Amino acid sequence: MPKASIETQTSRKIIHVDMDCFYAAIEMRDDPLLRKAAVAVGGSPDKRGVIATCNYEARSYGVHSAMASAHAKRLCPNLIIVPPNFDKYRHDSKVIRSIFSKYTPLIEPLSLDEAYLDVSDSEHYKGSATYIAQAIRHEIHKELNLTASAGIAPNKFLAKVASDWEKPNGQFVITPDEVDAFMLELPVKKIPGVGKKTSEKLHNMGVYNCADLQKLELLDLTRKFGSFGQNLYYLARGIDNRPVITHYPRKSLSVENTYDRDLYTLEDCQDQLPRLMETLKHRLARSNIDSPVNKLFVKVKFSDFSATTVEKTSFGVNDDLFYELMDEGFHRREKSVRLLGIGVRFQNTESANFVQLPLEYIDEAFDQE
Repeated sequence: MPKASIETQTSRKIIHVDMDCFYAAIEMRDDPLLRKAAVAVGGSPDKRGVIATCNYEARSYGVHSAMASAHAKRLCPNLIIVPPNFDKYRHDSKVIRSIFSKYTPLIEPLSLDEAYLDVSDSEHYKGSATYIAQAIRHEIHKELNLTASAGIAPNKFLAKVASDWEKPNGQFVITPDEVDAFMLELPVKKIPGVGKKTSEKLHNMGVYNCADLQKLELLDLTRKFGSFGQNLYYLARGIDNRPVITHYPRKSLSVENTYDRDLYTLEDCQDQLPRLMETLKHRLARSNIDSPVNKLFVKVKFSDFSATTVEKTSFGVNDDLFYELMDEGFHRREKSVRLLGIGVRFQNTESANFVQLPLEYIDEAFDQE
C-alpha cells in the first residue's frame, strides 16, 4: 500500500450508520399487528407496484427491494405490503440526523436511512469511534424505537462493508492494522460497482476474492474494465481516500409513473407527457436548485422490464424535445411500455467541464450489457 494512502487512512475514523429495514421497521413499530408478520413497503401488486424495502421475515422468502410486488406475493403469499408514508420516514430521518450532529458536523447522507460520519476529530468518548457508534445506535433506539447497524473503519468503503457485517442491530470494527488481512478474504462482489455481470467476468478470470484481485496488475485491470479497473485495483487493497462530503450538488430531478395497463403505441406514450411535464415543472418550481438545466432525458421501461434512457443537451425545459426523446426511446424496443419517466440534468457550475462521481454512484457499465 502506498505510504501516502496509509497516512491518510490511519488518521481518519469513519462510521457508516445504516438503519435496519428502515421503512418497514417504522411501519412495524407503529402497528403492533405487523410485528410478527412478513412486511414490505411498496406499491400494490394489482397496480404493478414495486417493493421499496421489506423486513427480515420477508427476506427469508427471497423478497427484496426493487422486486415487483406481484412477484413478491407469489414468493411469500402471506406478505403484507404497506403503502409508503414518506412524510413519516422523513420525520424520523431528521431525528436521526440530529443525533448524528451531536457527535460531528461531518455527515454525508446517502439516503433517508444511511450516512457516513467522520469522527476523526470528535472529542466524545475520548475520540473512540467504536463508543461513538454505540452511543448513536443507543440514542436512535431510545428516541425512535428503531435499530441501526454501524461499521467503523479508516475509510468510507470499509465502513460501508463493515456496517453489513453484523446486521441487524450490530456493529463491526476494522482497525487500520486489520485492513490488509481483512481484504484478503473479502468477496469481490462486496466492492461498490461490482454487480452480477462484473462478478461473472471476474470469476471467469479466476478472481473470487480480493486476494485473487490483488494478483492482477493495474494495467491488466484497466485494459479489461476501463477506468473502473483503477477502482478495483485500489479498493481490493482497502485503499479509499474519499473524504466525507457534507453536501452534494443535485445533479438531476425527475418524475416517473408505472401504469396499470401497458401503453402499446408511441401515441399512447406521448399522451402521458403533458401530465409528466406538469409534475416535473411543479417540482422544479418548488426546488431551491440554482444550477441551470443542461440536459433533458426520457426513461422508458418496457413490458419485459428492459429499460432505456434517452437524453439530449437543452438549456432549459423544452416540451417539444421531450416528445422527440420519447419517440426515440419507444422505437428502441417497440414493445409495450409499463413505465415512463422524464427529467432534467443540471450543470455543475463549480466544475462545468468535469464531474467526479463518488464510488456509490458509479454507473455499472459492465452490468448494463
